[in-house]
Amino acid sequence: MTILAVENLTVHYGVIQALKGISFDVQEGEIFTLLGSNGAGKTTTLRALSGLLPKTTGKVTFDGKDITTTPSYILPSLGLGHVPEGRRIFAELSVADNLLLGAYHRKDKQAIKEDMQAVYDLFPRLAERRKQYAGSLSGGEQQMLAMGRGLMSRPRVLLLDEPSMGLAPILVQEIFEFISEINKRGTTILLVEQNAHLALKISHKACVLETGRIAMSGTASEVAADQRIQQVYLGAD
Repeated sequence: MTILAVENLTVHYGVIQALKGISFDVQEGEIFTLLGSNGAGKTTTLRALSGLLPKTTGKVTFDGKDITTTPSYILPSLGLGHVPEGRRIFAELSVADNLLLGAYHRKDKQAIKEDMQAVYDLFPRLAERRKQYAGSLSGGEQQMLAMGRGLMSRPRVLLLDEPSMGLAPILVQEIFEFISEINKRGTTILLVEQNAHLALKISHKACVLETGRIAMSGTASEVAADQRIQQVYLGAD
């Protein structure tokens, strides 16, 4: 079942057209990855979908509802979560308080408590540091916190923007294992990622953005097997 549908989406920054009529569907239960070089429009796509950027034209449908003009603060309550590029944690708040902020729209206190424990079970290092200031965490731990905070809204679809950015290789592998586990637990994921090799390994489908247009789309294995994709994004000779 299609849970997120994007039709002819265009976005402008002033006179510059950042997205030029892109369309794609995300099916419930899958990991769908957007690949592309810097400036291709990947982060712009996620920011437009989550209501942080105005759309020039196009339509976005989530779980059968038109959310094209829905304000960003409403979307988490509908089941659309966003973990932004750069983590954007609240450095002077504790780990626990950062997680609670992810559930700002919820009133079910017992369920919130249970979901916090589920986050701690998924990320044991956050449990160990729950009372620490978030700014004292390592880069990898801050990424875990950003993902955990995103899960606190109980998203049906989680938009993940560059989760491996700036992390040591050993931590990158760990973050991708966490992404796979989140998906296995029932959350659909729309992933933006520079590490094409690892992203395609865990994804079901993918598309490649080039200067605001979709240059290729298909199953992850189809995209990974394309000779040009191998040369440009996977480092093949």
